[in-house]
Amino acid sequence: MVSGGRLVEQPNIDLTDEPHLHSGAAIDHPSMMHPTQIPMASSRSVCLPGKHDKHVCVRQGLGFECSHLVTNLLVFTTTDMENLGDAASDKKSANHLDAGNEKERAILEACKWRNLDALRALAESSGGFLTDNLRQQASQANEAGHWKELHPHKEEYQVELDVDRAFVNYPENQNDAELARQKEELSALINEVLRRYPYLCYFQGYHDICQVFLLVLPSAVRAPAVARLSVLRIRDFMLPTLTAAIDQLHLIPDILRAADPQLWRHLASLKPFFALSGTLTMYAHDITTLGEITRLFDVLLAKEPVFSVYMFAAIVRSRRVEVFETPSDEPDMLHSILSKLPRPLDLEALIADACRLFNTHPPESLASWRRITRSSVLRTARSPEACAVQSMADGEEFFHRQVKEIAWRERRDRIVSRAGKILWQYRHPMSAVGLAVVISVAAVLLRRQSGSSSHVPGLLTHWVGRFQETLFRFG
Repeated sequence: MVSGGRLVEQPNIDLTDEPHLHSGAAIDHPSMMHPTQIPMASSRSVCLPGKHDKHVCVRQGLGFECSHLVTNLLVFTTTDMENLGDAASDKKSANHLDAGNEKERAILEACKWRNLDALRALAESSGGFLTDNLRQQASQANEAGHWKELHPHKEEYQVELDVDRAFVNYPENQNDAELARQKEELSALINEVLRRYPYLCYFQGYHDICQVFLLVLPSAVRAPAVARLSVLRIRDFMLPTLTAAIDQLHLIPDILRAADPQLWRHLASLKPFFALSGTLTMYAHDITTLGEITRLFDVLLAKEPVFSVYMFAAIVRSRRVEVFETPSDEPDMLHSILSKLPRPLDLEALIADACRLFNTHPPESLASWRRITRSSVLRTARSPEACAVQSMADGEEFFHRQVKEIAWRERRDRIVSRAGKILWQYRHPMSAVGLAVVISVAAVLLRRQSGSSSHVPGLLTHWVGRFQETLFRFG
């Protein structure tokens, strides 16, 4: 299916009455951001480098809460006791330099988002803006135009359609004026992120995620938090196609196969598209109460991005009895059951089971992990600590690499498929020489398409294995 310029495999997706899914990579939640990366709502909330910061954002009595300890590790060696004094002096100097670097990053972040409260607080702190270059940027930020002056994102029309359907389930007891104001704020939040990072592709359900951030976080923190989430943790869902999102889904059967072989066999005829709505929207599209979704966001934002997949595996396991009551040869019925979250939703039990699955069957032990591209958020943010040191520029580089990796893999699969058909056609007279000819031709074709032969040796090994398997089966 082609949807808004994006090629999408056509699964049976239940997104209620939304017309189509698309219109077109660990610090995303501010409570997980490095203190110096959090634009502050007021000068009193400034977090200086090197401090243990507990950032709690609460709105309407609900919110995320998470601690982040900033640790600077300095490694030095000494050859004898006489060098210890010099080493201590070097460590003190290094600490001072590191603190300056942290403050420089905080100034640049505040300039980028035109966070005037944070800039005032940084100006009042020791050293001010540190250098003339930073002072110039701070001055420009004070005079800079609004994000609305940036070039519109190509998918803003779809954003408006989705925002118009927002705030259906929560918050409750709003009058028309309050609802209109919140929709205006949600539209501005999404469009600001998309205009600042125009390479991102909007998807339906993104507004459900942003809605939760809007209701929980102070206004000064929302856009930077959603931007980091988009670029560093859910980047796979904001690519030009849904290929990476579907790759993630195939980890679910692998988890079930390892943890519950009987359940896995019962669902063997079913593709895991039933989990697309939940994983794509961080469950914000399917959970209908603010208290439940904020509780789930607590753990999803504290854990690695891949944890969301384990969460859905736990959901499937929780419906074991209902699944076994449905015949295995009725995939449509099974899909309908599993595409909806159970009611009531025992989040604490599901989170506990997801944690057990994650610890017992880590991603690297799953067969489908091999198809996860190197630049997928599942790999680049394999741990919160790894994500914590990544910049937005890193995320953009991962984005463009991932697009190329997916394109390369799709070309490879097409060539393997064509070569396999040739092999099947001539399977009986095929000799070792004939097999070598087919592989050589395929390698030349692939090299011409990719412009590089760096991956060809590994690819040929893959082909040989596939061809030998086919010969053994049909020869």
